[in-house]
Amino acid sequence: MNVLVTGGAGYIGSHLVRVLHGAGHRVVVVDDLSSGHRDAVPEGVPFVHADVRDRGAVRGALREHRAEAIVHFASRIQVGESVRDPRLYYRDNLAAGIELLESALDEKVGTFVLSSTAAVYGDPLHVPIDEGHRTLPVNPYGATKLALEGVLASYAAAYGLRYAALRYFNACGADGGLQERHDPETHLIPLVLDAAMGARPNLTVFGEDYATPDGTCVRDYIHVADLADAHLAAIAHLRAGGEGGAFNLGTGHGYSVREVILAVERVTGKKVPLVMGERRAGDPPSLVASPDRARRTFGWVAKRSGLDEIVRDAFHARFPGAYGLGQTPTDPR
Repeated sequence: MNVLVTGGAGYIGSHLVRVLHGAGHRVVVVDDLSSGHRDAVPEGVPFVHADVRDRGAVRGALREHRAEAIVHFASRIQVGESVRDPRLYYRDNLAAGIELLESALDEKVGTFVLSSTAAVYGDPLHVPIDEGHRTLPVNPYGATKLALEGVLASYAAAYGLRYAALRYFNACGADGGLQERHDPETHLIPLVLDAAMGARPNLTVFGEDYATPDGTCVRDYIHVADLADAHLAAIAHLRAGGEGGAFNLGTGHGYSVREVILAVERVTGKKVPLVMGERRAGDPPSLVASPDRARRTFGWVAKRSGLDEIVRDAFHARFPGAYGLGQTPTDPR
């Protein structure tokens, strides 16, 4: 199978590229390196340094490599930034996505997988959240992803495009030496690891009075290796003529911020220095997926998303050569 991956030098995209390449598929990466890293693309995988809005470069790559499917990761992902500067998100997530789809249609590429997000749901009415839950994003990041999902549904109806919008919950972990390298880093697990290892002075916990078992926010954490497997399964399913649409990617189980901190302490053997802060606007108490549709439709189930395994893999990728001290963790309060 020939697959073009946009954003294939980024965190999740590079993991999928490695899996595809390792399985013998022919892959080409298109990435402008605005947030990706060239060294994350495996040796031997063709790389096109271009923005997805560059129709000439994208169409040329699709044609040259005879792409049969596109997986689209290239986008902005910071919720706070999307609120402060929404034009970036409507330009780089929505408008750029439409330009990419135009290239796909022009080159008759009929299979498209979108890296989407649970942010399309907004504040949940219930958990776990299934795909039938109402979609009401509370920030431009989620709004632009949902809008592009709508474009995909329209193109599927009008042009026969086969598509899957994969709504991630909390992507995390590491595999094959690849790791999170966001700038700035906003994801919880690398921030907790950095605090534990002295790479940052402390971790701020935003709110401890939520209606959750320990007062901190609960999230569904999904290992990046499981996400890569889900993309592979979705592509194969679509190319076999299977049903498309939106699919949650999560585990169906949530962990609190405090549980993540304790897991980091178990894995590293180090105490995490904490600062307790106020709640952040827009943080719901709990976000947990119902992943049943992906399981029923293309047989995907998360296999590597136990919290300690996620933290251990992230730790060894982020701090290679470091080992936990085997200390008994204590409650960070």
